[in-house]
Amino acid sequence: MMYFKIIFLTVLIISCKIFSQTTGNRSVAVTLPVVTLMDIEPTGAISLNYTAPTEAGNSVTAPSANTTKWINYTSAIASGGLTRRITASINQVIPGVDIKIQAAAASGSGGGTLGTPTAQVTLTTTAQTIISGIGGAFTGNGANNGHRLTITLTTNTYANLSARTNTPVVITYTITE
Repeated sequence: MMYFKIIFLTVLIISCKIFSQTTGNRSVAVTLPVVTLMDIEPTGAISLNYTAPTEAGNSVTAPSANTTKWINYTSAIASGGLTRRITASINQVIPGVDIKIQAAAASGSGGGTLGTPTAQVTLTTTAQTIISGIGGAFTGNGANNGHRLTITLTTNTYANLSARTNTPVVITYTITE
């Protein structure tokens, strides 16, 4: 009987060592850089052309709004840092014409603290906020991701209109804190 007790105790001691658990820890260094990236998709210019009337006494017809452009961005802010905003301005004003822009709410494959669009603004040579409150976020890349832009031309003072052909107006978008 003693023989069985010794074998049993030996097996028990060996099995406890085999099935025992240990724990440990290791340090892991994590680096997340501050990121501020933005672009307009798809690339390329747009054309907005007034249409001449076909009947005397009628006004020129403003072009339909353009909704082909999207703002994409990636933002990683510093801990406790300020949220970001996107502004827009134009390089020149066309007499008699207002160029207006409206950013839609973000859609697509992004995530995080996406920005909030402002109301439609009339663009001038002074930068104006069109999206605010961007935190740590990404919108997804390309058309159908991010904020869809609606760009519209309207006549503000008919008396100031003058004939023009392919007058380039550059819209500058800036992402900043």
